[in-house]
Amino acid sequence: MGQLIEVKLGEYRSVGIYDLNGMDCKRDDIVILDVDKGSEFGKVVSDPTKTCSAKPESMVGKLVRQATDGDLRQIVNNQMKAKEALQSCQRKVSESRIDMQLVSAEYSFDSTKILFFFTSEGRVDFRNLVKDLARMFRVRIELKQIGVRDKAKIVGGLGVCGRELCCSSYMKSFHPLSIKMAKDQGLPLNPSKISGVCGRVKCCMAYEFQVYREMSKDLPKMGAKITTEAGEKGRVIGVDILKRYVTVDLGEGKTKKLTYPPLAAATV
Repeated sequence: MGQLIEVKLGEYRSVGIYDLNGMDCKRDDIVILDVDKGSEFGKVVSDPTKTCSAKPESMVGKLVRQATDGDLRQIVNNQMKAKEALQSCQRKVSESRIDMQLVSAEYSFDSTKILFFFTSEGRVDFRNLVKDLARMFRVRIELKQIGVRDKAKIVGGLGVCGRELCCSSYMKSFHPLSIKMAKDQGLPLNPSKISGVCGRVKCCMAYEFQVYREMSKDLPKMGAKITTEAGEKGRVIGVDILKRYVTVDLGEGKTKKLTYPPLAAATV
């Protein structure tokens, strides 16, 4: 078994594990791939000089060559054809009154298949649509229902931070996310504050979650009843995990800030 690398398949599809096949390439190179049902193109997203930790059985194909000028022209031509195919598919969807919202279309590199990506609130019966599209384009048709996070990844855009969306710029896959991540980081549980453009919890909630969880281990929870070193009893009404202090309500309008040991001296 040769060296394995990660390659993002096509324009909008997932990252997979491929056999480098003895080729000399680098990250961000466009390559032609030999996959199960034909040839595809993709972008290298891992460093070929480093050992890939993936298991050999997870391999889904192998590299054939680096994309030539002719290959790149074919990719551009396929992109133009995909735009026309998307418009044709949209007309068919409208005529059939199918409850689906088309997001994008993509030709396989060898032009033997068109993939249509769409969103929908529920399950969609698109069997007749597939037949109509197959007769129209005379290639294999694949309709793939995606979620709102996948749609944001395809469409792209800018986040509230002013940077390109993480999902459409560098992320290889989506992290599991939950409201608990925001809660444990002391963030306001306001959907408009913790949600991304897709309407789901921001992907960046996961970046520092482990750090916050470790640093908060020896800090009291919100609402906890504690006794200060001076013997005063109160209830925790505020926790600053990074600055490592808590605000305690001592009653009668009195509050007090208690500073906890820095992380180096804490048990993590």
